[in-house]
Amino acid sequence: MKNNIFTIEKKPHKGLLAFEWVMIAYMAFTFVWMIFGSTRMVNADAMIWGRIRILAITLALWGVYRMLPCRAMRIVRILVQMAMLSWWYPDTYELNRILPNLDHKFAAIEQSLFGCQPALVFSRAISNPVFSEIMDMGYASYFPMIVCVMLFYIIFRQKEAERAAFVLMGSFFIYYVIFVVLPVTGPQYYYLAVGEDQIAQGIFPNLHDYFLTHSERMTSPGYTDGLFYGMVENAHEAGERPTAAFPSSHVGITTVLLLLAWHTRQRRLFYTLLPFAVIMFFATVYIKAHYAIDAIAGLASGALFYFVLMSVKRN
Repeated sequence: MKNNIFTIEKKPHKGLLAFEWVMIAYMAFTFVWMIFGSTRMVNADAMIWGRIRILAITLALWGVYRMLPCRAMRIVRILVQMAMLSWWYPDTYELNRILPNLDHKFAAIEQSLFGCQPALVFSRAISNPVFSEIMDMGYASYFPMIVCVMLFYIIFRQKEAERAAFVLMGSFFIYYVIFVVLPVTGPQYYYLAVGEDQIAQGIFPNLHDYFLTHSERMTSPGYTDGLFYGMVENAHEAGERPTAAFPSSHVGITTVLLLLAWHTRQRRLFYTLLPFAVIMFFATVYIKAHYAIDAIAGLASGALFYFVLMSVKRN
C-alpha cells in the first residue's frame, strides 16, 4: 500500500461513515415495519435483539476508530458491515411473510411474456452435466466476486473504498426494502407448493399466506454429483428463505460489481468478472431461484442503483 494504514489521521471523521448510515436507515425502516406488523411476527424477539447487537457492534467500532483514527479501522468497519449483510438477508423473510404472497402474479406475467416458464423449461432442455456445473459455478461465484471487488478497492483504490462500500451496501439495502414490501419467493418455492404439473399447464393459484408457515423448497436441477452443485445446495440450505425473488439481487449486485470494476479503470479486473456475471444471469433462472423477469429486472435495477448511488456519494 502507498500509505501506512496505521498512520493516525490528521482530520478523522467524527460521525458514522456513509455506508453505516445506510444500515441505520434500513434498521429504522424495519423497526417501523415490525411495530405495525408485530401481531403476526413469528420471531420478533430474536429480530429485535439481532438489531441491538448489530447497532452495538457498529457503535463500538466507531468508538475504537475515535480512539485510533486510522485507515485500518476504516477498513475494519467496511469489512464488518459487509459481513453482517448475510444476517440481514434471511431477515427479509421474517418481515415479508406477514403479507400475502405474489408469486401467482409474477408467474402469470412470465407466462404472458414468454409463452412458458423459462425456469421450468431451461433446466429440462439442457441437462448436460458439464453445462449444469457451469451454471452452478456462475451462481457460486457471487460471494467471491463481492470479495474480489471490495478487496481490490481496499488495497489498490484506498481513497474510493468507502464510496464503493456505500454503493454496494446501498444497493443491497434497497433490494432488501423491495423484498420486504414485495413478497415473491421464486420458482423453487412456488413451483413446489403448486406442483410442476400445474405450472406446466399455466395454472398459477394464489397461495395467499401459505409461506407464513411453509419454507420448503425444491432442490436445484442439474448434475447432483457436481462440485459446484454441492456448493450451491449447501449455500441454499444454510441461508436461503422463501423471499427475495424480484428483482434478482444476485444479478443486480453482480451488475453493480461489474460497474465498480469498470470504474477502477483496471480492465483486467472487469473482463475477469464479466464471464461469471453473464453465467450468473442465466444461472439464476436455470437453478429455479428466479423467474426470467427477475433476472432482467436485476440487470436494470443494478445499473440504476449504481449510477444513482455513485452520484450521491462523491469523494
